[in-house]
Amino acid sequence: MIDCYTWPTPNGHKVHIMLEECGLEWAVHPINIQEGDQFEADFLRISPNNKMPAIVDRDGPGGKEIAVFETGAILVYLADKTGRFMPTEPHARYDTLQWLMWQMGGIGPMLGQAHHFNSYAPERFERDKLQYGIDRYVNEANRLYGVLDKRLEGREWVAADEYTVADMAIFPWVRYPERQGVDIEGYPNAKRWRDGIWARPAVERALETLADHARRGPGYSDKAWELLYGKTQAAQGGPAQ
Repeated sequence: MIDCYTWPTPNGHKVHIMLEECGLEWAVHPINIQEGDQFEADFLRISPNNKMPAIVDRDGPGGKEIAVFETGAILVYLADKTGRFMPTEPHARYDTLQWLMWQMGGIGPMLGQAHHFNSYAPERFERDKLQYGIDRYVNEANRLYGVLDKRLEGREWVAADEYTVADMAIFPWVRYPERQGVDIEGYPNAKRWRDGIWARPAVERALETLADHARRGPGYSDKAWELLYGKTQAAQGGPAQ
């Protein structure tokens, strides 16, 4: 049994998809980042950077329980555990790893900021005061979509000519490009790839994880805003998305 401490965000769904694709037995433990669960002592013992998701594998290496945080590390761990979705041939493995790291260092942070400035921040601040941030991150989001689209020209998958953890990591971040100021019609290869992954049964199941808790419509409470983007997150170590 793998315990998954999570919430229905792009980073959470990356791990949910891998768990479902591998057919592993796993249990969901909600970490409500809008209520501050990520700062609770029990969770910090598993994920000291106060970010979800994190996992605890009761049957870890050598039969010894192990906790893993950071989604890139979790995906690699689950791939190593199951022997799936991470090639063993060195060239293919490093091809997969470099695109996984591209997601961790680019797609996740930059699209997250584009989403924030383009969709969330205008709920609280006048748009003209946000315009530099909107332009900065929307432009970068479009650049990254362009990189993805070019990579997928004539390819079915992002890396190693097969479905890997790299695809699983990138996909949740590109589900709703309009919220990031991106018109997906301008990136037909990325759109085709995204829609193909979205139709996979394991992915459909994964996206149902805590779906009733997903944010719908505008408006964060003052408490949620403070926990996610305000002084509290600065003092505690950063937003947990």
